Amino acid sequence: MIIEQSKQIISEINHAFIGKNEVIEKVLMTIYAGGHVLLEDCPGVGKTTLAVAFSRVLGLSTRRIQFTPDTLPSDITGFTMWNRKTGEFEYREGAANCQLLLADEINRTSPKTQSALLEVMEERTITVDGETHALPAPFICIATQNPFGFAGTQALPESQLDRFMVSLSIGYPSIEDQMKIISAQRYANPLDELHPVTTAQNVIEVQKFLSSVKVMDDMLRYAIELCEKTRIHPLIELGISPRGVAALVRMARASAVLHERNYVVPEDIQSVFLDVCAHRLVLRPQARVDGMNARDVLRSILSEIRPPVLSAR
Repeated sequence: MIIEQSKQIISEINHAFIGKNEVIEKVLMTIYAGGHVLLEDCPGVGKTTLAVAFSRVLGLSTRRIQFTPDTLPSDITGFTMWNRKTGEFEYREGAANCQLLLADEINRTSPKTQSALLEVMEERTITVDGETHALPAPFICIATQNPFGFAGTQALPESQLDRFMVSLSIGYPSIEDQMKIISAQRYANPLDELHPVTTAQNVIEVQKFLSSVKVMDDMLRYAIELCEKTRIHPLIELGISPRGVAALVRMARASAVLHERNYVVPEDIQSVFLDVCAHRLVLRPQARVDGMNARDVLRSILSEIRPPVLSAR
């Protein structure tokens, strides 16, 4: 059932988002793993298109907020307002009161506004004027941001980045895929033709099923050793937190499910290691001198740590 549902979701999204199946699969895996997605890439490569496509295909209640320098924290969390008729304060919902929040260009707003998402993304609750409001389940945030260095952008703090389960880059499509994209947009917007193929309850059931996917002790140790290496690496200032280790294991479980297995293998961990960990690292200046970015360092760690050998099953 999960495999068939996943194939339907990917097929439907392919109608509007062409040529990047690996990215689609990893976003879906993150949703199954109960995490949040950060899409970082240059303008115009389809970050928002991908996020909107998922919001329509999953059948979840959705809200979108376009972050700008004057966006306020209350735009996300909501606020209380005095009702003259009832003589009481009433809570007015913000953008985060939904199942799938599209946070567009999250790094174009102030750090004060960015921090409004910290509780939302971790606890799935909103606290306003001392009163806590639970968000509907499942709650997923898909955020987009332009690379640092673009005009008007501000880097997200480490605590904010750590709450995203993965950070993905879409990249430019091939010439053939660009031809398909332009042809698909000839008469209408392909997003308008997408239809829901699942429900919120189905997504919750898959998220619960993930806990039954087996992670043997040698696989768990392998994941931990990879993350532990980032904490002592000479080019890394800040390594992977325990939250990052948990995210890596959760994503490995989701990878196993999409590959029709009920147990994790080393390839599951390796395939998501860079996506889960790269945005969590803080590199030392020496890394820039050596011409290495976070993904380069993580690839070197993957090559250094020997994966466990699978026993016969």
